[in-house]
Amino acid sequence: MSVRMTSAGRYGWYSDRRGYRYAPRHPNGSAWPPIPTPVLEVWQAVSGVTRGPDCCLVNLYGEGARMGMHQDRDEADFSCPVVVSISLGDAGLFRIGGRARGGKTQSIWLESGDVLVLGGDARLAYHGVDRIRFGSSSLLKHGGRINLTLRVVD
Repeated sequence: MSVRMTSAGRYGWYSDRRGYRYAPRHPNGSAWPPIPTPVLEVWQAVSGVTRGPDCCLVNLYGEGARMGMHQDRDEADFSCPVVVSISLGDAGLFRIGGRARGGKTQSIWLESGDVLVLGGDARLAYHGVDRIRFGSSSLLKHGGRINLTLRVVD
């Protein structure tokens, strides 16, 4: 993984010597900032879920950045059937496989403004970002891709 990240919402994604996890406080001790209303409106429009998300993971992909194949399975509660992903800025080559590591995968370019909903069998599918088409969008002054990932944690 070679992205910069932060979070918004009741929980944030945090990493230290003990590993990765969702945490209710920022490493500096403060609460995570609230999820912006326009982002929550996207969740409401596409998720099919009545409750709001607990976390918005914000990933910034610079030139040459990628994220290896992984599953989103660190939440305490899997009763919420979806994860919503919003792409902004440069295009990213998203790859998705099955629920087991290895095997056949499919790739799709996600452009700025694309919204991807992972639900059903895809909710726990292995997925990643193979590369960024750096400079393909003028949205961010210095280029790059921002991905907002919304989910229910508990």
